[in-house]
Amino acid sequence: MGLFDKLEGAKDAAADLAEEHGEKIDGAIDKAADLADDRTGGKHSDTIDSAAEKAKDAVDKLADGGD
Repeated sequence: MGLFDKLEGAKDAAADLAEEHGEKIDGAIDKAADLADDRTGGKHSDTIDSAAEKAKDAVDKLADGGD
């Protein structure tokens, strides 16, 4: 089994986990964003919110099997 095959297997496993636990992952992303926002005193709220939304979109895309 080559490196590419191992990476493909890891991607498939991640997709399965994202599909199965997507809501929990989204909740964890929200908690991390809230913590970062608190730690920065709200100075970077827009950037943090944008990053959190992009992360949740990536999880959703992975769960849907998109590349």
